[in-house]
Amino acid sequence: MTDTGTRTRQTTSTRSRVVQFVDRTRTRMFGEAEQSAFGPDHEPTFFERMRERLAKAADFVAPAVRPITGIGWITLLLGVAAIVGGLVFKWHEVIVIGVAALLLMALAVLFVLGRTRYRIELDLAYTRVIVGERALGRIEIHSSHTRTLAPASIEVPVGTAVATFDLPRMEPGDMHEDIFAIPTRRRAVLQVGPVRSVRADPMSLLRRQVKWTDPVELYVHPKTVHLEASAHGLVRDLEGITSRELTASDISFHALRDYVAGDDRRYVHWKSSARTGKLMVRQFEQTKRSILALGISTSPDDYANPDEFETAISVLGSLGLQAIRDEMDVSVTTSTGRLPVAGSKRLLDALSGLEWSGRNSRFYRLAQQIGREQGGASLVVMHAGTTVTPEEMRRARLLLPAQARVIVFQPQTDAKVRVRELGDAQMVTIDDVQSLPRILRSLEDR
Repeated sequence: MTDTGTRTRQTTSTRSRVVQFVDRTRTRMFGEAEQSAFGPDHEPTFFERMRERLAKAADFVAPAVRPITGIGWITLLLGVAAIVGGLVFKWHEVIVIGVAALLLMALAVLFVLGRTRYRIELDLAYTRVIVGERALGRIEIHSSHTRTLAPASIEVPVGTAVATFDLPRMEPGDMHEDIFAIPTRRRAVLQVGPVRSVRADPMSLLRRQVKWTDPVELYVHPKTVHLEASAHGLVRDLEGITSRELTASDISFHALRDYVAGDDRRYVHWKSSARTGKLMVRQFEQTKRSILALGISTSPDDYANPDEFETAISVLGSLGLQAIRDEMDVSVTTSTGRLPVAGSKRLLDALSGLEWSGRNSRFYRLAQQIGREQGGASLVVMHAGTTVTPEEMRRARLLLPAQARVIVFQPQTDAKVRVRELGDAQMVTIDDVQSLPRILRSLEDR
């Protein structure tokens, strides 16, 4: 028994040493075993390890091959293929072509080698402009290298376009400045930058880029017009709309009633009390603050052309800005959700990035959303293009709050401005945002 136990322990000890030796060898060759979704003790398979090593190799090689352009790849592959084909088929002329192609790649490497040290500042005069205005920008480039820097190109991406500047040879401590203008033909949110330096060879085989700044957002706001302070008179009641709820203190007087212990004596009607011989107090109808609900469809099916959509955004922006200045309760709802109305700047920024999409819901669904979320609105102003028919507007009106006044602005280029009654709603045909103040004055008289 003793000899058997001793032999068993020796065998177990030898097996443990062998297992430890195998584990150490595997760790040196493949690394530590990683935990996975299968559990903490799961060891990656051979294919998982190979995939990980290929990913690491790609990360290592990517910086070296990233400067190669499309023409560079063609030249490189042509050179290798020509040399291999020439050696196989004994074509000396083809070998010469391959060697020449590889020599061109080698010469191109000399143009992009070397470190560049710049300190670049990107500055926009204004980060918010109105569509049609030019946004001015400035880049200031300082040489931070101890040696002379070779000429290079500086690129400033502006949206989908790229502005290019030629940078001359710079001595240590030199400064170079360039001023550029950004035309704003349409409403948008443009990303300006990051500023990058570019070094390339004359054949454009290699192109090396280095980013030096962070991007800056430029908001191109829609055109808006200033409205008179009385524009919110469309609601009829500047203090609010009265309800059937009675209260002890408000603005709209309702009737007199007997005094009850606890009533505010400021509202005791002394003449009636003297006449009846008992205290009488005033009773009021509770008023609610006027709520303006603005809605705009962002479905291209609701507009005949992009100009109608841009006019609708300008009209909505003008109404929203005036409501914010008048400190009214206002909400702006689109086919994709609500826009921030905490301030004029935030509203215009949101309108700058508003785009239409075929996936967005149409006018009828927008009315349904406003009726569900803005049940207490006193004035609803919606915007849609000429493809929305009056019949669709009538059906959409049934989904909106019953107590609200509903106005639908329908932009139509080169059309005559007019107001049309659609039951208890009104459809306004507008040609341009400049006609909005005149239209509002006519609506106030109705």
